[in-house]
Amino acid sequence: METISTIAALRERLAAHRKAGRSIGLVPTMGYLHAGHMELVSRARAENDIVVVSIFVNPLQFGANEDLAKYPRDLERDSAMLRDGKVDFIFAPAVADMYPRPMETIVDVPKLGMELEGAVRPGHFAGVATVVTKLFNIVQPDSAYFGEKDYQQVAIIRRMVEDLAQPVRVVPVPTVRDADGLALSSRNVYLSAEQRAAAVIVPRALAEAERLYNEGADDPIAFEAALREFIAGEPLATPEVAAVRHPDTLEPLTSLQGQPILVALFVRIGATRLLDNRIIGRKLAASEKAA
Repeated sequence: METISTIAALRERLAAHRKAGRSIGLVPTMGYLHAGHMELVSRARAENDIVVVSIFVNPLQFGANEDLAKYPRDLERDSAMLRDGKVDFIFAPAVADMYPRPMETIVDVPKLGMELEGAVRPGHFAGVATVVTKLFNIVQPDSAYFGEKDYQQVAIIRRMVEDLAQPVRVVPVPTVRDADGLALSSRNVYLSAEQRAAAVIVPRALAEAERLYNEGADDPIAFEAALREFIAGEPLATPEVAAVRHPDTLEPLTSLQGQPILVALFVRIGATRLLDNRIIGRKLAASEKAA
């Protein structure tokens, strides 16, 4: 495994592999890795000859009052995990390498990017789309791997790839969870013991959403209100987003029954924002039932 910090050096290393016809998989991350990231790495390792993991805390996707400065970073720890995962290259550039001067060019998918999480984090998804496009241009991967926990991010990247005809296969990978159902996230490290115990309200709210749907709930407004009330029953939790949307377009629905729905949650526990989602009402394919 080799750790590379400059764009030119990574391009040089990958050129020979690409010339030899080897497939390249990319796992974009902001580091401070956990088992969820390693599931992406495992999938990439199984499907590609060469695996590149990027570790870059991207300032373009953080708002003015967000946690850019304190976002957890530990390249030595991450490197040990990725070595065990048999990664070929870590791309760990500095901000000055990725953005040597202020960016004038921004990639945005505004319709999808202003929904849900984007409504409370203006500009966030433009920052995501811009850095992912730049990583695609640098690495030129055949496939790129993203966690389904960030469902809206996956939807935006898929649309971006389609719209711009980027030659990359976007591979979503199911969310990895702790034993109590909380989705793994690098930001979980911010939670105190009391807050961590309270955070289980997020997966419980998804279970409550499924219960309501299965009991015939059909009014989206009442459904969302019931979810916000359920989450607010935990004193340490503030539901910033509790929404039900079309799974493909992220558009609001006028009714719920008879179709799959996306339930998207964005919950603040103390100063920490946790997001999670579930698609409810989708008929499983035979392959999924057998898994």
